[in-house]
Amino acid sequence: MTTRIARACYAAWLASLTGVYYAWPDERWITRTVIGLSGVAAVLAGVRTNRPAQRLPWYLMAGALLLFSTGDTLYNLQRGHGLSITYARAGDVFYVLVYPLLAVALALFIRARAGDGNRAALLDALVPTASLGLLAWVLLVAPYSRAADLSGPDKAFSMAYPLGDVLALAMMLRLLAVPGRKPLSAGILALSVCGMLVADIFYGLLRLGNNWAPGGTVDLGWIAFYFAAGYAALHPSMTRMTNDLPSADCAVGARRRRLLFMTAATLIAPGVLLAEHLSGGIVDAPVIAAGSALMFLLVMARVDDLLTDQRRTNQRERALRRAGASLAAATTEADVIAAMRTAVATLMPPGRSYQLVVTDPVPCDGICDVEDGVTMVATTQLCAVPDPDFEFALHAQMVLPGSPPRRAAVYLAAAAATLRAQRPAFQALFAQIAIVVERINLAGEISRRDGEAYFRTLVRNASDVIMIIDNDDRIRYASPSATTVFGGTDPAGNRLSALIADTHHDALADVLARARAGHGNVDGVYLSAVCANGRPLQVECAIRDLRDDPTVRGLVLTVQDVTERRRLENDLVHQAFHDELTGLANRVLFRNRLDHAFAMAGRDGSEVGVLFVDIDDFKEVNDALGHAVGDQLLVAVGQRIAQTIGAHNTAARMGGDEFAILIEQAPDADAAEAVAAGIIAALAAPVQVLDSLGGTHTVSGAASIGLATSGDAASPSELLRHADLALYLAKGAGKGSWQRYQSDLDHAMVERLALRTALHEAVRAQQFVLQYQPIVDIGTATIVGVEALVRWQHPQRGLLGPCHFIEMAEESGVIVGIGGWVLREALRQFALWRAAAPGTSMHYVSVNVSARQFRMPGFVDQVRAGLADAGARPEWLLLEITESLVLRDAEQVCEDLRTLRALGVRIAIDDFGTGYSSLSYLRRMPVDVLKIDKSFIDDILASKQQRALVSAIVTLAGDLDLTVVAEGVEDAEQRRMLAAMGGPYGQGYLFSKPVWPSEIPPMLDQVAVAA
Repeated sequence: MTTRIARACYAAWLASLTGVYYAWPDERWITRTVIGLSGVAAVLAGVRTNRPAQRLPWYLMAGALLLFSTGDTLYNLQRGHGLSITYARAGDVFYVLVYPLLAVALALFIRARAGDGNRAALLDALVPTASLGLLAWVLLVAPYSRAADLSGPDKAFSMAYPLGDVLALAMMLRLLAVPGRKPLSAGILALSVCGMLVADIFYGLLRLGNNWAPGGTVDLGWIAFYFAAGYAALHPSMTRMTNDLPSADCAVGARRRRLLFMTAATLIAPGVLLAEHLSGGIVDAPVIAAGSALMFLLVMARVDDLLTDQRRTNQRERALRRAGASLAAATTEADVIAAMRTAVATLMPPGRSYQLVVTDPVPCDGICDVEDGVTMVATTQLCAVPDPDFEFALHAQMVLPGSPPRRAAVYLAAAAATLRAQRPAFQALFAQIAIVVERINLAGEISRRDGEAYFRTLVRNASDVIMIIDNDDRIRYASPSATTVFGGTDPAGNRLSALIADTHHDALADVLARARAGHGNVDGVYLSAVCANGRPLQVECAIRDLRDDPTVRGLVLTVQDVTERRRLENDLVHQAFHDELTGLANRVLFRNRLDHAFAMAGRDGSEVGVLFVDIDDFKEVNDALGHAVGDQLLVAVGQRIAQTIGAHNTAARMGGDEFAILIEQAPDADAAEAVAAGIIAALAAPVQVLDSLGGTHTVSGAASIGLATSGDAASPSELLRHADLALYLAKGAGKGSWQRYQSDLDHAMVERLALRTALHEAVRAQQFVLQYQPIVDIGTATIVGVEALVRWQHPQRGLLGPCHFIEMAEESGVIVGIGGWVLREALRQFALWRAAAPGTSMHYVSVNVSARQFRMPGFVDQVRAGLADAGARPEWLLLEITESLVLRDAEQVCEDLRTLRALGVRIAIDDFGTGYSSLSYLRRMPVDVLKIDKSFIDDILASKQQRALVSAIVTLAGDLDLTVVAEGVEDAEQRRMLAAMGGPYGQGYLFSKPVWPSEIPPMLDQVAVAA
């Protein structure tokens, strides 16, 4: 049952009992007892239902009702059954005990509502109490004291009633004088007390005139006493009687009503004096004089309070002016909080301890609304004010400057009296803070809009798309270029995933999560996007986490259309991993797949087979019918091999007429042998080819095959060597056959080991020499630089080129020592040339650096030392690195390259296009020169695609401010075509083969080959 229903039932029940009380006079004592006990039961039920913070005053109220009901019962029994007078006076005892019990209950309510004393409220209550007490004395107490027909006990009880009423009235007025809004239960409780007081007054007056008879309208006052007390306890607002702390201020209207009430109260004494004078004699002059004096003293005390309040108000206004001056200088959130703390210290009375707590700011939801004014709360309900000495604290909400707005809670804990006195000052202080915050926000908004106007112009004219992404992945803002890149309308308001292809949604979610997880800026993210017309788009994204920036509050996504760039990269990648003639994998891709397959076989126990295929008598076909026919034969052989091995295996052209086949995850060696036999059978059929004149020729595509499996090899490199040895065996055994690796072929490996051992000795014995190949201007053939090429002067085998020992040196690590010597010797020789001919056109020497040598600790210091020892300038040195170097440890490599460039040394990418060509690393890595690999130049005349690719590389290099050197220029027509493409420099046998150092000076500033 709800309290509303309970109150309705209680009111109906009391109304019914009241009707019975007046309808059946003979049973009034029973009905009156039931009415009183119903009031007691209602109070107890209200306490149980509403659970107030303090129950004792309500239990005392219930006790007062019970005592009053007991007195009623005894009185009615005495009148109705003729009991002795002694028994009747026992009822008066219960009646009289009601007043102190009621006064204690009201005092507890006052303490809960007003805390530790309120002098102004107490004085406001005492003035009308003294006046009404004087009136009660004159009308009731004094007549009873002079009544000759009453015994001593009768006079005492008769005088006790009005005195008790005055006591109850004083406590009730004190409760109502507590400042602030009163709960409804307080008004109902006042009605209950007033009902009892009115009934007691009329009862006393009627008894003086011997006109009293029970059952009259006076009884309604006592019934109202019972009913209103129970109804007040049943009302939910009864909890606020003991746990609600009112504010210190009263409304103007309430103050005026209180002033009028107190004025009327002070006029009671003159009115009583005038009434007695008119009635023929003044009999209570001493009492009237004493009452008048008491009221005068109370009024003067109240005037003193008002003067004290005025002084406090003036002090508060001065303190607020000083606080306003410090707040006026605040410009940031920290300034506002610091100024607020200073202002609080100024406003607090000297010598009064307090605790000020400002909670951490929290974002506002939507518009930042805060509670108006300053409220008083109990510190037991707070975690922010740990000091147990303070029971109460003033609480306020403070909006802080910034966007989006944030708010903080402020708690000021101190003595309750201090808080009530200072509460108006703090209300004014926080009103000033609100004005200051609004001023700071307005100034910040003006500054922000000025800055936005500048950057908005830049963003609107940028070709890249700039977007701000909210936490729900929706686009809050997109720059105008978004409609140009993606087409359609402005994507703002849509989800970012609507612009990205479905296949890349997971990748998009991953990079957004990484950016929000605090992993730093996310760059170089490639995604597939979809235009409004459905056209696919390749974009590169960069993400910046600016959620903490108050001007952005989101992720900033920069999107660049890289569709054309990725297409060119894909072309370069395909060129790097596939043979242009046959379309098969090339050596690089084959080796990558071999390494992967070998590692997989080591884990799952399967076999990996490698077949080397070499076409028999291919040289005769080239010599007899020409290279074009030879190319047709290579294409046909490649197609037959690819058809024979199936889609799960890899066929590659290793160079010339040599092919390689990778058999992955074979169950045993027999599978590789079956493939070898199938290839021999497929190539046994003749091939029809056309010559340049349109004639048809039948040529043989028969080949020899060497086979090796991983079961006989410890590494991929050893597996390749085994297959190569097996191919030599097949060649020696006759044409059109295959041979498997045999362990007796290891004598070749012994020879290789001997060569490797001799290589170590060669470093110590300084058996290496350098030759130099000129790098020339394509247009004028003027030598602009030379490339240092290492040779091994073997004691027994003579002069060996790099192909005989560089790979072995890389594997063994000897390359580090060789590379260091080459660097020092090349710089020394070039310094001699420059010293002999300072005005020469030859500006630099190019030195190859292996990846292993570059990654050795101290390489940069080695370059510095080499330059210093040779007396060479850094710009004379060009270091050539391979593309594979930048794919591993890219950050460290990039840092070392930047250090070298800072010295003045230039960097070149050697054999560009044969490795992992990527435009992204060209954009990131600090390089100066691209050296186009010879394989690109070889087919530049015969292949339209090759010409387009080389032209694209030259154009790209020009856009990236890179210099291009074409390697392997062996034909004048190649030179002419490169010049037409804008290629500035070339290197190759057309200009000069590698020569000894003494041959370089005569060649300087001369044209090697006529244009």
